[in-house]
Amino acid sequence: MKRNPLIPFLLIAILGIGLTFFLSMKGLKDEEKIASGGKEQKQEETANATPEELYKQNCISCHGENYEGGAGPALKGVGDKLEVADIKKKIQEGGNGMPGGLIPNEKLDEMAEWVSKIK
Repeated sequence: MKRNPLIPFLLIAILGIGLTFFLSMKGLKDEEKIASGGKEQKQEETANATPEELYKQNCISCHGENYEGGAGPALKGVGDKLEVADIKKKIQEGGNGMPGGLIPNEKLDEMAEWVSKIK
């Protein structure tokens, strides 16, 4: 019994087309989630986050686990050197290597107050 040599290629082509179709349908379902970058969920998490949680998410890599500094300056005692309004402005605008806008505007006052109390 002779086998047709085109059958494996035909099966591969059918599977390839089917897989492409399936993945494109999956992509259409995830399109809004991908386009928003998952911001909806992140906004909810940020709205409920404490300043310490925000610090762990955004600041710890530069200012250190124990606020000792690293790529960024140490935060221990910064409240003795700067007013809360100045800390807030620095967090909001950044500068000298620090990116601005890491903390949402609705959390700036709370975060600046928290940073000013780090000892």
